[in-house]
Amino acid sequence: MNKILGTIIIFALGISPTLAVELGNGLTLFNKSPRLVDMVTTFNGIRVTGAKYYITIALGKNVGEPLEKLTIQQSEGVEIIKFDLEQTMAFEGEPINRGQSLTISRTKQNLDNNEISIILDPPLPPGTTFTIALKPKQNPQEPGIYHFTINAYPQGENPQGLYLGFGRLQFYHQGDRFP
Repeated sequence: MNKILGTIIIFALGISPTLAVELGNGLTLFNKSPRLVDMVTTFNGIRVTGAKYYITIALGKNVGEPLEKLTIQQSEGVEIIKFDLEQTMAFEGEPINRGQSLTISRTKQNLDNNEISIILDPPLPPGTTFTIALKPKQNPQEPGIYHFTINAYPQGENPQGLYLGFGRLQFYHQGDRFP
């Protein structure tokens, strides 16, 4: 009942309902989902050591809350790809149209499930399109399709993550035709 009354009051006062949802227990949610734009690699041959994986995210103007954290977890593939986390970068824009560099305050990997967490400081405001660049130690030894689950977290005391989708990379034998 209180939730309904609050919604009626918000509309009656003309307050925009596009603000982020912050519940009484400190839980913060995005009002509208950020969007996974693309995930690409600079080299899709197996065993390549100079590749970078780019993950581009668009924060619509109506997401409500700044984005503070992104998680990336390999969810499919013949083998687990290992990363040089110290080489992780972030910048505004997309790989072919880079803007200014963004500050990553911390990058860590949970060794139990291989989830990589990237914390941005300051958090990125609504309306920003940005790219995270991950540096694998090398591309996988085995060809195939590799999926990565990507989640976004708003700024807040107790942020609720939001699943953005799968990033997909495909790796080939060196002599195979590239798409």
